[in-house]
Amino acid sequence: MECCVQISRDAVRLMRMAAAGIGLAALAAQGQTPPAASVPAQVPLFSPQERALLVAYWNTPGRIQTSPPANFINQGLFQVRPTAGGSQWMLKYQIALGAAGAPPTQTPASIAAADPQHSDWRQWVAARLAADAWNAHAGADAENAALHVGTGLGLEGAQPPAPGPIPPDLLAACGDPPPFAEAAAPLSTTITFDNGMRYTYTDHTNVPLSYAYYRFAQGVDTGGTPVSAMPRKKLDSLFAAAGLTPSQTRAAEAVSRLEGGFDAINTYDTGYVSIGFLQFITAADGKGDLMHVLQQEKSDNPAAFLADFHRFGIDVTPQGVLDVVDPATGAELTGADAVMEVIADKRLTAVFQRAGQKSKAFQVAQIETAQHDYWPASLPVTVTVNGQTITGVVSDVVHSEAGLTTLYDRAVNRGSINPFPAVLQQLMTRLNLTSFVQASLYERDLIKACQYRTNFLKDPALSQPPAPPALPSSSSGASGAAAQGNP
Repeated sequence: MECCVQISRDAVRLMRMAAAGIGLAALAAQGQTPPAASVPAQVPLFSPQERALLVAYWNTPGRIQTSPPANFINQGLFQVRPTAGGSQWMLKYQIALGAAGAPPTQTPASIAAADPQHSDWRQWVAARLAADAWNAHAGADAENAALHVGTGLGLEGAQPPAPGPIPPDLLAACGDPPPFAEAAAPLSTTITFDNGMRYTYTDHTNVPLSYAYYRFAQGVDTGGTPVSAMPRKKLDSLFAAAGLTPSQTRAAEAVSRLEGGFDAINTYDTGYVSIGFLQFITAADGKGDLMHVLQQEKSDNPAAFLADFHRFGIDVTPQGVLDVVDPATGAELTGADAVMEVIADKRLTAVFQRAGQKSKAFQVAQIETAQHDYWPASLPVTVTVNGQTITGVVSDVVHSEAGLTTLYDRAVNRGSINPFPAVLQQLMTRLNLTSFVQASLYERDLIKACQYRTNFLKDPALSQPPAPPALPSSSSGASGAAAQGNP
């Protein structure tokens, strides 16, 4: 999985967390453990007999196997990887730069490059990153040489100069940074189910050293099978089973092309455990929107949920909190402890991927949850124009599939449809419009100003808004000042 793809999928989780009130400052304070210990479930979801059977199942010889990664002979057993502590510091750095709203696709280094006020910060951080990377590489080479692996990967170029003392104002703003890189030994873990299905994961995910959201060295990442690569007939069946109209299906598929598959897994970053085609998360406390997906399947198809999750030691409480059985000890854990167990134990990680790959019920539950939580058509919209308050819903203004898909993409990726209300208010004020019916004539201009990850106005598979009436010659169009709200 390429770093750029990983970071693109990270944006989904992080923006959604921000929309739920989990801001960047709170994320910066998070370490490798949740902020508070969870407590055992008040009413256990697993009987003593079930827990005993789970321990027996998960500890069958050959169920879990750990080894060096397949490339270790050439790449070395020890490889350069980011540190969780350094990544946490990078998030503080990003906040100190005043870029709390920057998407995860924008690294602290690129943010600093656009800020001449802190050129000394940028120079020092760049020098520290280069020095730490070189030192980690030297350490990895020494370890690999002793093991006679990866001997052809010698350091290139001279050792970079030491960065020197940290600027005092940078120290005051962000604290003393730990090393940003280390010589880590990634491990490959393979989980085998009774029917021979195998899932292999490699920890110490290789993201850029300046990445601000890396948290768990034991975490893993796989994009799964992209929705766009799935057979047309199967996709139609899934979206129909989820109750989507053909129009909604086209919109959902257009957005899903920007994400992973139903079986995508990420357990290395600030989303904690992230699953599925829109990267639904547990968050630190096990109460994220992934619980909506589990509850949806458990309600819609209890038999499938039993086969997909409960029989392997994963469940969700009536309060919407993750609940798991530790495969090693049989202890039933809930909330934050359950989240950390899924990150630490690849047997539980594999349960999610297996369900995402093989279970129609779980795939349908993902679609239903996405539609319920993020479809924009019925979202309320309020604007104030010339002292008059006008209220309605998105579909009063936006009628085309391209328009609704654009806002759906923002809701999924950023957790809200902003800046649509502000764009709408600016246009209505400038053109002296008094109703959403009038504003709907300018849908194309509104959607152009709200474009985010891709231009759905150019997607021939989606219905398009008509050309708007001619704007007054004195106006620069809705995509002028309004577009300033589009990052």
